[in-house]
Amino acid sequence: MTDLELAVHAALEAGKLLHSHFGQDAAVDEATHHDIKLALDKQSQDLITGILLGARPDDALYGEEGLAGNQDAARQWIVDPIDGTVNFYYGIPHFCVSIALRVEGEITVGVIHDPMVGETWTAVKGVPPQLNGRAISASPRTELEESILFVGCGKDGDALSIGLERFKKASLRARKMRMMGSAALGMAYIACGRLDGYIESRISLWDIAAGKLIVEGAGGAVDLHPVPGKPDVWSIVATNGRIPIAEIL
Repeated sequence: MTDLELAVHAALEAGKLLHSHFGQDAAVDEATHHDIKLALDKQSQDLITGILLGARPDDALYGEEGLAGNQDAARQWIVDPIDGTVNFYYGIPHFCVSIALRVEGEITVGVIHDPMVGETWTAVKGVPPQLNGRAISASPRTELEESILFVGCGKDGDALSIGLERFKKASLRARKMRMMGSAALGMAYIACGRLDGYIESRISLWDIAAGKLIVEGAGGAVDLHPVPGKPDVWSIVATNGRIPIAEIL
């Protein structure tokens, strides 16, 4: 089984788990003012971990719910077991499983699976990405006035302030603005032409690792900058590759 086939298998199995629990009462492990952690988050990651490291026991795994495997390994799986947990908890069917493989610091495989719609985006470095086995590309739109953008506002005061200011600036020109609740799915939507751009000042690596490879493979552009003092937290601007990043910021 190739790395891509393995990642797809893990994502689909986790998706079955999430789909079977959607709409049911979910056990909350942790709740803060802006976020929720479910027992199902950990259950999903444990399932993914068992599949990935069961087949690749020498690899590392870095996920939203913790680490596993050999952390000194050159190969590291980056996993978000439910991207859009709050959507899931409130019964909003917009969430996904995101799995990426990073080898020697470079993302080489990316999979994003939406279990409610039955869509799976896949990418391998150097190969055009696909949606359910069909080649995809970012939108041809070149004007911000024709575009649909989505914005994430983060969970702290600074991130919220930056996000709202960007939302205000871009919304005066863009056709429509959206707040989606799943960074990974939003990036997948950019890759297949449904959306044209995404901005967020604080986002974790597991949210965007697979999406970055998929967007760039589809002709889009992703600009990442590390947030000082916050390991593997990033500021991101992603576009279809035709709308200048500077016009969105």
